[in-house]
Amino acid sequence: MKKSGIVWMAVLLFIAAAPAYAAGSDAVIGKWWNQEKDAQIEIYTCNGKFCGRIVWLKEPVYPQNDPRGMGGKPKVDRENPDVAKRSRFLMGLNILWGFVPSGENRWEGGYIYNPKEGKTYKCRISMDNPDHLKVRGFVGISLIGKTNDWTRVK
Repeated sequence: MKKSGIVWMAVLLFIAAAPAYAAGSDAVIGKWWNQEKDAQIEIYTCNGKFCGRIVWLKEPVYPQNDPRGMGGKPKVDRENPDVAKRSRFLMGLNILWGFVPSGENRWEGGYIYNPKEGKTYKCRISMDNPDHLKVRGFVGISLIGKTNDWTRVK
């Protein structure tokens, strides 16, 4: 086999071996269902990094029998430890920020905010396939934390 034939064979083998979902660092951009399917989060670029905001809620207002007297009002960030932030609407709230690519289909260095408990965690994201994210929030080292499965909104 000629030298040029070997080079082309190597190129073809490399292309065939590459995962079909390795779409680059912006593959995470889009709308995603959270694990419970009660919210959609839009991941987008912000200041050269990746962020995410709540764009849809299954229940965007408090039920009429809300124990805190907010029945019928839009949901707010009322569990936030910072009193000044408790009036922020959940709709449109950034809950992911600071992510940078850290390898093929991986993003690290970011944070995730859980408005249900008012806590912020370090976070990393990995993509198993174009329609599935593993979102891991953790404290300290990543061994102590929780992973949620998010699916792309179709």
